[in-house]
Amino acid sequence: MRRASPHDPEAAIEGGAAPVLRLSVGGMDCASCALKIERAVGRVAPQSDVSVNVTGGTVRVETPAGATPPDRPAVEAAITALGYTIGGPQAAGCGHDHGHDHGDDTGQGHAHGAAIDGPWWQTPKARLVGIAGLMLAVAMVLEVTWPVADPWPFVIAALIGLAPVARQAFRAARGGSVLTIEMLMTIAALGALAIGAAGEAATVVFLFAVGELLEGVAAARARKGIKALADLVPRTARRVAADGRVHDVPAADLAVGDHVLVRPGDRVPADGAVIEGAALIDESPVNGESVPREKLTGDDVFAGTVVQDRAITIRVTAAAADNTIARVVRLVEEAQEAKAPVARFIDRFARIYMPIAVGLALATAVLPPLLAGADWSVWIYRGLALLLIACPCALVISTPAAIASGLAAGARRGLLIKGGAVLEKLAAIRTVAFDKTGTLTEGRPRVVTVEGFGTLAADDVVRLAAALETGAAHPIARAILDEAGTRGLTLPPARDVRAIPGEGLSGVVEGRSLLLGNGRGQNDADLAAAIARAGEAGHSIAVLAGAGRPLGLIAMEDAPRGDALDGLVALKRRGIGAVMLTGDTPATASAMAARLGIEGHGGLMPEDKARIVQDLTRTGRGPVAKLGDGINDAPALAAASVGIAMGGGTDVALETADAALLDDRVTGVPALIDLSRRTMGVIRQNVAIAIGLKLVFLVTTIAGLTGMWPAILADTGATVLVTANALRLLRRS
Repeated sequence: MRRASPHDPEAAIEGGAAPVLRLSVGGMDCASCALKIERAVGRVAPQSDVSVNVTGGTVRVETPAGATPPDRPAVEAAITALGYTIGGPQAAGCGHDHGHDHGDDTGQGHAHGAAIDGPWWQTPKARLVGIAGLMLAVAMVLEVTWPVADPWPFVIAALIGLAPVARQAFRAARGGSVLTIEMLMTIAALGALAIGAAGEAATVVFLFAVGELLEGVAAARARKGIKALADLVPRTARRVAADGRVHDVPAADLAVGDHVLVRPGDRVPADGAVIEGAALIDESPVNGESVPREKLTGDDVFAGTVVQDRAITIRVTAAAADNTIARVVRLVEEAQEAKAPVARFIDRFARIYMPIAVGLALATAVLPPLLAGADWSVWIYRGLALLLIACPCALVISTPAAIASGLAAGARRGLLIKGGAVLEKLAAIRTVAFDKTGTLTEGRPRVVTVEGFGTLAADDVVRLAAALETGAAHPIARAILDEAGTRGLTLPPARDVRAIPGEGLSGVVEGRSLLLGNGRGQNDADLAAAIARAGEAGHSIAVLAGAGRPLGLIAMEDAPRGDALDGLVALKRRGIGAVMLTGDTPATASAMAARLGIEGHGGLMPEDKARIVQDLTRTGRGPVAKLGDGINDAPALAAASVGIAMGGGTDVALETADAALLDDRVTGVPALIDLSRRTMGVIRQNVAIAIGLKLVFLVTTIAGLTGMWPAILADTGATVLVTANALRLLRRS
């Protein structure tokens, strides 16, 4: 399989994966922007799925396998025709982006749409506010000092302020979006001028400009949630040359294999491994864990983390575009582009609502005068006010703003969630299925008892078993080898060592043919009693056998993780059940489950775990989340509503499951669910705000209690309110 290069964004991926084009787009700052771009790009790419991420400033065009990808220049032309700018292409195969070219200087391969890049008062929208406000003020002064000129100063003020809005409206209309807020604003202002309400028209244009500016400021604040992640990586690094000299170089120029000196107080500029020195490192920027971790020679370190007490030298293991921070940023941006089901529903609702609302405004303006002889100017005015209420911007942005903030808040805490759909599912989880080894337990067994049968002493059992395990790296081998080291034993050489599926490890040591395994097939009363005792205590076993009889038994314990019980208690407080699924023996599983106070199932094959997950769902205990390592237990992860991977920044943890816990702690599971529930709560609040304000002003406008300028405040004010409400999720992170 090959991935599309950054210079070949339309290249199809072998194996039928859909080609993806991602563009960084500047100038987007509201839901109306997203709707206009989706419709315009959809006209030149009718076979593709278009997703617009206002917060991230990106547009994603994904073409189904077998369909003709769109022409990139045509896509860019459709976007720029609306008045937006193209920052740089992002090309991806298999839905992941590599080697991006965005013109940024962080080396992180990410992009940020530049709705407001500098101070807000230097933006075009701020200039429009200044011009419209100045013209309105001049008109008001002239109304007092030169009454004979009335209403022309207000007419001129309205037209000058309306000109850029009308230009944007007609651009959108050419792109296929006719009923935009700009078009409704233009019609309303011109209609107000036509019925002699010039002062109100100028006031509404000014308030509209203020609302647009506030939306841009709010969008820029939301965008900073992702930009702050990318800024964790320093711009420069101290590269150590072959002659030992240290040179300052851009962090983006570091290559795999480079040696880098990181001094106390500095951020690590790249993913790497410690090759010299040892230091305490604050990893909270990556995984949210507040307690620094000591890193020794050979340990992995991650870009963006902070060296606290001593200098270390690291060997770079990942290029800038592929380091942990870059991957986190990329995954969060992609997640923001993936719409949640609730967001898709609201988009569909908005498309139906818009023409109905415009039709109601038209009926309000026309029917009372025609049917009841009412005053035309009064009811046209009310119809124009309803036009301003009609735009569903606040409703459309209510969900993506909350989801974007929730995803960014999670990333700051080491909780990666791949999209709004996953975030929505997490809020409904009723049961979490856990692996045992390495998830609920430390994953580092230690020997607790050794028994020799016949004349073989305990030391001899450990010595012979360790000889067979020499060179092996699995947890049981490490436990036995560690025990041999603790006892100060000298290990003899082993030959003809091989693994026997379903039985264990065989080989020849000191002239004996030995088997180290699970003890199956050994018919011995002493062994059976020892295995029973180990099972009751929740211990795993390794049985050493030779000449057809057992020689000894090694019992090992994999202790529960320090955070496991805290995480399980937190889930219980939230009304969420927990089960443990393991391939370890049923007795071991039962003992560990009893210690943790949860339901346990042992002796399971991968397909058994998937079946149990499905059974939990069928029996009313779903939706089910499955927590594992991201590779093993693939059937169970696929059967679960949400698959959660544990791992400190590894490729597996970041790219395989629906969500990942970078801090590698069980307590991250309730934190994920809390974040999801808070986000869904904010979405419900936002929808209530958006619809509630529309309904209130709909009624008051028809009743003649409110006019055009309260209507425009209701529209832009609701958009600002829902965006600000969504930003609360970032403040709580």
